[in-house]
Amino acid sequence: MQSQATPVLRAAAQPRRVAQDRPWAWLAAGWNDLWASPAISLTHGAALTLAGWALALLAQRLQTLWLVLPLSAGFFLVAPLLAAGLYEVSRRREAGLETNWAEAMQGFRRHGGQLAFMGVALLLLHLFWVQLAGLIFALCFGPGFAPPLETLPLAMLRAEKLLPFLLVGTGSGFLLAALAFGISALAIPMLVERDISTPEAIIASWHGVMLNWRAMALWAGLIVLFTGLAMVPLFLGLAIALPLIGHATWHACRDIYPPE
Repeated sequence: MQSQATPVLRAAAQPRRVAQDRPWAWLAAGWNDLWASPAISLTHGAALTLAGWALALLAQRLQTLWLVLPLSAGFFLVAPLLAAGLYEVSRRREAGLETNWAEAMQGFRRHGGQLAFMGVALLLLHLFWVQLAGLIFALCFGPGFAPPLETLPLAMLRAEKLLPFLLVGTGSGFLLAALAFGISALAIPMLVERDISTPEAIIASWHGVMLNWRAMALWAGLIVLFTGLAMVPLFLGLAIALPLIGHATWHACRDIYPPE
């Protein structure tokens, strides 16, 4: 049974059109949310940073360092699901409520089954991308292409099919990332707050993104820029960038799908 402090809403019938420059306002609101609950927000960011290190270490141990980029891209397909606690912090702060750790975890538990369903969909998309990346790599460089890790970058630069690999890999990655962004950018915050099913949330997210494609294209570009810069110093910047993006995503959803 829901308390008055945590109302359950139905999804709005139609998304609202927003200005193209609204992502900057979402970032400003997200920044305020981050520092309103820094312990919870930065711990989420630190956990995702550790996950980035684990992926890089795994790829190195398996001598598949070339997989770091597709694994990282796939990781960011699933990462929005892990931000449910951040969405709950922003939701409660909007309602004028303080948030402790137990309350933040309600973001995962309130509609856990639907969030799990969404997670499975994103995980399957992630696994498909990793398999596709491996297939593209094998087709371009051959199954016997396995130089030592220390010479891998130079060997790839000397390969005749480097350009097709980059074009096909980047193009397919972009299409999958656009698909994932369209179905999840607004869906997961909606599942945290609203009493709807995963298919309903996915359809609502897609409609909201398509209606506001200019603003959402800017938002996607800012996400790529911030996460890319944050990954440069050994993934350390992700500890701040990811919670900032998580909180801002909540405000993006509220802007496009305000409560009725």
